[in-house]
Amino acid sequence: MDRRTVLRSAVAGAAAFSGSLWAGAALAAPAQPGPGPYGDLLAADVNGIQLPAGFTSRVIARSGQRVAGTSYLWHWAPDGGACFPAGDGWIYVSNSEVPIIGGASAVRFAADGSVVSAYRILGGTNINCAGGATPWGTWLSCEEVPLGRVFETWPDGSRSAEERTRMGRFTHEAAACDPDRKVVYLTEDEEDGCFYRFVPDTWGDLRTGRVQVLCAPADQVAGPVTWRDIPDRDGFPVPTRFQVGAAKHFDGGEGCWYDRNTCWFTTKGDNRVWAYDAVNQRLDLAYDDSLVPAGSAPLTGVDNITGTAAGDLYVAEDGGNMEINVITPAGVVAPIVRVQGQSSSEITGPAFSPDGSRLYFSSQRGTSGASTGANGITYEIHGPFRR
Repeated sequence: MDRRTVLRSAVAGAAAFSGSLWAGAALAAPAQPGPGPYGDLLAADVNGIQLPAGFTSRVIARSGQRVAGTSYLWHWAPDGGACFPAGDGWIYVSNSEVPIIGGASAVRFAADGSVVSAYRILGGTNINCAGGATPWGTWLSCEEVPLGRVFETWPDGSRSAEERTRMGRFTHEAAACDPDRKVVYLTEDEEDGCFYRFVPDTWGDLRTGRVQVLCAPADQVAGPVTWRDIPDRDGFPVPTRFQVGAAKHFDGGEGCWYDRNTCWFTTKGDNRVWAYDAVNQRLDLAYDDSLVPAGSAPLTGVDNITGTAAGDLYVAEDGGNMEINVITPAGVVAPIVRVQGQSSSEITGPAFSPDGSRLYFSSQRGTSGASTGANGITYEIHGPFRR
């Protein structure tokens, strides 16, 4: 049987014989293409962005250029991002996926959406790809290199960033905090990477704790999982992903998002969105481009992921046709944003303002396709998002 047939059989069996995701969590089965909640995309606007009716776009920053109204030069290769409340306004933070200088920057907005300031919150680090927000208002910026580190940063710039090496040294991608079980989930961007969780000794303090790896049969796409401690979180000389024989390996871990007892994470090598049911310790598929009718997959090159209070997931593409797709709780996947004329780039850092009315993201390499120089573009989409 081909991969599509094998996967359909495996998923159907899991749905028939188990509960968790299939019985009552956010999605009842792997998402399928269908009409989106906002209607069809219209012709591209002046910024080259296709959006549904009622939505507008604006450019917030361009790499190597001053952020409007400030003296701050926006970083190269913008990647993972998140929004944080700040007084009457909010702050959007963004990583820089370049070697040596890497780090992360922030843009502060007033209540009306105008830019107040922009500034650096982390520097001198290496290929900062994605990361994740914490419940206590900090940003975890992750290095996507072998023996990569996690840095805890303060979006308002009130404190210097601090290294969190107890969270493991590996090719870090994204992080998602689970305040219910008091752990932080971590993805690894390797073709045979793992899915981890950090169990801090004290919740809210990431300086000490244990790193664990998810374990399951290699060919399992749906079913129960277990967690085991990593013997040596420093990953040298044996990388963390090879230290536990029962660890399940994933094809290129990317974005990670926790919401209401489910941790969603993406793997780019096989175009999947996974759902980890933290209550029942169970793994399921929320989306797989092999489980939709051939040739109809709207979402490919899955990468960063975020979500809303309404239960919608938003998945950015690295490749594909430069879209952000929404996956609804009803299991429908459809495009909400499409960027024209930037096919050699990737969409990164999707994040909603605290009130859910504005979506931020970047085109990492813009129209040129080059990671360095004045190429990256950071956008804001404003409109009637479900929230």
